[in-house]
Amino acid sequence: MSRSVLVTGGNRGIGLAIARAFAEAGDKVAITYRSGEPPAGFLAVKCDITDNEQVEQAYKEIEEKQGPVEVLVANAGVTRDQLLMRMSEEDFTSVLETNLTGTFRVVKRANRAMLRARKGRVVLISSVVGLMGAPGQANYAASKAGLVGFARSLARELGSRNITVNVVAPGFVDTDMTRVLTDEQREGIVKQVPLARYAQPEEIAASVRFLASDEAAYITGAVIPVDGGLGMGH
Repeated sequence: MSRSVLVTGGNRGIGLAIARAFAEAGDKVAITYRSGEPPAGFLAVKCDITDNEQVEQAYKEIEEKQGPVEVLVANAGVTRDQLLMRMSEEDFTSVLETNLTGTFRVVKRANRAMLRARKGRVVLISSVVGLMGAPGQANYAASKAGLVGFARSLARELGSRNITVNVVAPGFVDTDMTRVLTDEQREGIVKQVPLARYAQPEEIAASVRFLASDEAAYITGAVIPVDGGLGMGH
């Protein structure tokens, strides 16, 4: 059956690969984007998840055009990397406002219809950095680690209503964000990864789609690493 799926930040990179994976499976897919031109083939809704009113309006449009959201993938996120001594308070709070509080907003709004339907799938996109840390990314790591506690609390809170909440923690993925690194930086990263390569966005998407499937109905509160072994033990 075709479900109503929402992928936040679904206009590029991992988010776009996730949106395509659900669309290929026959689901109705909406994406949110903040700037630029959205990709064709999806219900694209412009939405800054740091603005509660924009989140509300986005959900109203999605509900009107493809029905209440049954599968939510909270993928939208930002980075503002800086060493702690140089990191401003705005650098810190703006990253948490998008990555953690923004996720709270979109999950809370989706929860309304999921509770009524007594079913739902929520997948949060965290990061290996949230589990093992990284120099210069205290803000990003804190926001991504926060998603784990958020998801596990909701898994306990919503499980009796047949709503699962899980986390996917990607490692280094071959996207526009990592392609700006120098060859030396990319080589240094790959040396840390047991599988000795970057992930493809489609490999992250496959894990997300599995967690939203019937086969994963008894998985909730889980953190699934898709990192080539980088974060083992974290």
